[in-house]
Amino acid sequence: MSRKIWKPGNMLYPVPAVMVTVGDKDVNNIITIAWAGTVNSDPAMVSVSVRKSRYSHELLMKHKEFVINLVTKKLTRAMDYCGVKSGRDVDKFKEMKLTKGTANKVSAPIIEESPVNIECVVRQVIPLGSHDMFLAEVVSVDVDDKYMDEKGGFDLEKADLIAYSHGRYYTLGENIGKFGYSVRKKSKKKHKK
Repeated sequence: MSRKIWKPGNMLYPVPAVMVTVGDKDVNNIITIAWAGTVNSDPAMVSVSVRKSRYSHELLMKHKEFVINLVTKKLTRAMDYCGVKSGRDVDKFKEMKLTKGTANKVSAPIIEESPVNIECVVRQVIPLGSHDMFLAEVVSVDVDDKYMDEKGGFDLEKADLIAYSHGRYYTLGENIGKFGYSVRKKSKKKHKK
């Protein structure tokens, strides 16, 4: 087997592609982030990493709150636009015809077209070099009813969420298993005699 050695880099792909809203009802912005992740379960915590030169970085430092808005296939164009245009120059909500909603617990708006809005309060900012990592506690999660299944769970396949890998966007694809399936005992069917 032959392998290539590359310079150190971020090769942990695919990653979720999300739109993060920051600011308050008067001054706000949407930033596209592919460097977002879960860091703790109790309390529920996430992280987002943002370049210090970004307009959203200013708003994050000022308000210390944000909303992670999950992205559907239908929202992909808006997500891409929000990643290449600066909120210093354009109103991304207006340009992409996105509906600015009121969050339950934070000052940052939600994107109503998003299937899930994860409201977060920053607990720590860690300078890392090119980016600052914002560690935040999840204080509320808003889920659009149309993406719920009959058991009250979130139907991932209905949402058609987006992932990012090496400069490209992808839908998540086929469900190939459920957590724990590799060790779950197969149920034996009882045969009537």
